[in-house]
Amino acid sequence: MEQLSTNETPPLGGSTVQSPSMQQAQQLPPQMFTTAAQLLDLTDTNLVLQDTIERIFVQKLYADIPRGVFLVRGENVLLLGEIDLDEDDYIPEPFQKAPVEQVFALQKKEQESRKRSDKAKHQKLQQLGFEGESTGEVLL
Repeated sequence: MEQLSTNETPPLGGSTVQSPSMQQAQQLPPQMFTTAAQLLDLTDTNLVLQDTIERIFVQKLYADIPRGVFLVRGENVLLLGEIDLDEDDYIPEPFQKAPVEQVFALQKKEQESRKRSDKAKHQKLQQLGFEGESTGEVLL
């Protein structure tokens, strides 16, 4: 790989006079930038997760839901790490295990409550002249 720097001298062949303002604004060569797409091409690997469990926390209750096998596309992976299974088994003090149905019902109530409060916020902001997300002009 070539060694690039911002302190390279201009090529020989003609004398150019640069003003002090041009000398201060240094430009990096385009080879020094790597886009996220280029990084993904290097690490685009799919993940297969087996025996997965989803743990849902609602208020002071939690439930473990067995989900089975997941296939995760590499482009959707940002970070992968190892889990300490001993730490993972530890549940903080106020939380208690509950039946899945009860946790789902509480989660649904929380989501509905959040939707109502978000709708009220958006209406209030709209009255003040702010435009909410996805309420602008739609181009097809």
